[in-house]
Amino acid sequence: MQVRAIVIALCTLASVARADRVIAVTPMSSLGAEDKSASTKKLLGQIEQAVAAIPGTKVVKSDQVAEAIKKANKPQLRACEADAACLAEVGKLVGAQIVITGEVGGLGTSQVVYLGATDVASAHELRSTTLSVGAKDDNPSGAVVRLLDPDQYKGTLRFAIDVTGATVFVNGSKVALSPKGEVALPVGRQAIRVTHPQYHDFVKFEDVEYDQTTDVKVGMQQYPIVEQDLNGKPTNLDKFEYTDPPMWRRWYVAGPAVVLLAVGAGVLAGVLAHDFPAADQCRKVGGMGC
Repeated sequence: MQVRAIVIALCTLASVARADRVIAVTPMSSLGAEDKSASTKKLLGQIEQAVAAIPGTKVVKSDQVAEAIKKANKPQLRACEADAACLAEVGKLVGAQIVITGEVGGLGTSQVVYLGATDVASAHELRSTTLSVGAKDDNPSGAVVRLLDPDQYKGTLRFAIDVTGATVFVNGSKVALSPKGEVALPVGRQAIRVTHPQYHDFVKFEDVEYDQTTDVKVGMQQYPIVEQDLNGKPTNLDKFEYTDPPMWRRWYVAGPAVVLLAVGAGVLAGVLAHDFPAADQCRKVGGMGC
C-alpha cells in the first residue's frame, strides 16, 4: 500500500511539473463539515474545469487532494477551513502553489459559495470572492477568474458608430477601439461618451458582462450648419425657415431712428434752456411769468 501511495504521489507531481502554475482544489464544506451533496459535487467539478481552463494552469482535483491526505495519514488536513498554515501543508503535500477552498452557505435555494485562494509558499490568503449559485450574472468560471486573475475579469463592448473620426471615452478616459470597433473593459456598469466636433455627444451607461460581447449602436446627431449672406440672412432655406424681423428691429430702420431721437432731444434741451430762466432766477425777479 505504501508503494502504491508513493507511485500515485509521483505521478501527480510529474503531471503538474509541466504546468506554469499548479492549483489544488479542496473538498467543499458546509457548517464545518465536508459537503457531499450532489449539487455541491457538481459545482465543485465546474470550479475545477474553470481552473483547468486558465492558460498555463494545472489543477489538482478535490478527490486527488482527499486521496493524498488519506495516504499521508493526516486526517487533520481534511478540516483546514480558513487556516492558511493548514492549507499550505495541503498544497505542499500535492505539489501545488495555490490552494482553493470553498464553503457553502445560504438558506434554501439562495446559496452562496465563499471561495478563498491561499499561497502555499507564504501561507497567506491571496484573495477571496463569493459565487451566487444559480445567479444569472454569476458563474463558476467568472468566480475563478475573479479569484485567481482579477485583472482578466472583463467583458467586451463592440461599437457601431455611424460617423467616422469619433472619439470614445469610458469613465472619462479615452480608449482605442480595435479594427472591429471593440474594447475590453472590467465587468460592471461603465459610463460611455462618444464625441465628434460636428456632432452632439452620445452619452450612455452600459453594463459589461464577463466573457460576453455587448453591441453598442451609436447614432450621432449633427449640429445645424447655417450659411448666411452679407446681410446675415440664411441662404440654405431648404433646411431652415427664415422669418424677417419686425420693422423696428432692422438695423437700417433702428439706426437712423436712434440718431433722429438723439438730435431731437438735443434741440429740445436747447430751446428750453434759451426760452425759460432757471427757477432760482425766476424767484429773484418775482415775475409773474415764473
